Amino acid sequence: MLLDAELLLINEEFYAESVSPAQLDILLADAWRHFGTHFFRYNLAVYRGEIRRVIPLRVRLSDFRLSKSQRRILRKNDDLHTEIRPIAITLESEALFHEHKQRFDHGVPGSIYDFLSHEPATVPSDGRELAVYCEYKLVAVSYFDVGEISVSSIYAVFAPDESARSLGIFTMLKEIEYAIETGRTLYYQGYAYEGESFYDYKKRFSALEQFDWKGEWTPLTRI
Repeated sequence: MLLDAELLLINEEFYAESVSPAQLDILLADAWRHFGTHFFRYNLAVYRGEIRRVIPLRVRLSDFRLSKSQRRILRKNDDLHTEIRPIAITLESEALFHEHKQRFDHGVPGSIYDFLSHEPATVPSDGRELAVYCEYKLVAVSYFDVGEISVSSIYAVFAPDESARSLGIFTMLKEIEYAIETGRTLYYQGYAYEGESFYDYKKRFSALEQFDWKGEWTPLTRI
């Protein structure tokens, strides 16, 4: 893929044990992400042998509207029960993580702690989980940060035998619902790539903005 000759390489990181909600908002607005206490941002990545521009994404919640397909996903899952609570890794959620990772043929994570600290409810920030149950069975769980004005998705897993439910999108929609109900204004769904990739599902939301790596967020046309 051709890249802008003036594009400067950004590849930065730091570690932090504690980040306040206001500090988290500032970091997110400058395209920082984190897994556990490791904070990072980078504007180029290798995907399937190609160098790709990284596109940080967020949704401006005041303008967000559900698409027809998203409404269908919500209706399809209206038999499920959801709970939002501080992150607590259990034997059940850890087993679900190991089931879910079997979906991947490369870059397979080894542990849920590749993405979360060992005190994920408070370190490095206010961490919540969205647990999804079919009757009494945990079928999906997603993890996210809560800032003063932002909610930021970290990671999500779901039961492979429930793939027809589109639970990855479902948990993102429920995180957005939580963000709106609690008065947040921005929802960060993470990084995608320029061009087609596995991460294109993150681009299929209304009111979408992309970071230009020069300090500005601009509208991104939904695909």
